[in-house]
Amino acid sequence: MIIAPAERNDLAKLLAFREEAANWLRRLGSDQWSRPYPAEKLLTTIEAGTVFMLRDGHVTAGTITLTLDAEEGLWTPAELAEPSMFINKLTVSRDYAGRDLGGRLLDWAGDRAYRAGAQWLRLDAWTTNHGLQRYYLSHGFEHVRTVREGVAVNGGPRVSGWLAQRAARPADHGFADHTPEPDRLPTAGPDRAA
Repeated sequence: MIIAPAERNDLAKLLAFREEAANWLRRLGSDQWSRPYPAEKLLTTIEAGTVFMLRDGHVTAGTITLTLDAEEGLWTPAELAEPSMFINKLTVSRDYAGRDLGGRLLDWAGDRAYRAGAQWLRLDAWTTNHGLQRYYLSHGFEHVRTVREGVAVNGGPRVSGWLAQRAARPADHGFADHTPEPDRLPTAGPDRAA
């Protein structure tokens, strides 16, 4: 399998992935991803080069977003000063379920974060999705805290505030990596204290 940056023409596939995942989660009794995701916002992340596609030949098996940006109001200024990368929208096609592709995508993200100079690979998960939280814990993440107060970036109530992290580290994820070498993380900036 090959991991490569998403392209503009992947937008429809990514939206369909999200809908497939939302339907599956709904059948499990979760309200995660029950609101449609704005296509224009997803296109912006594709164009920023932070969305990656896992391809099995001509079939898309999964996707992950890996960014320098944390959702506002979740992480403390001290945590944001630590070199970190953030996972979003990890999704695996139901046709590929049970093969731990999600775990391998997490390993790929941790490896990429490590090569970029990050100390931490971080994420926020749906606050009420305890199965997802257990999944991340089983893949080496440690729960930091749960943030329930505040308003999410999209203007709705905070629903994805279960915060976890694990050390960024080299990993043998087993994918053919067709992504460009990551840029080194800034050591100081508006979101990172010197």
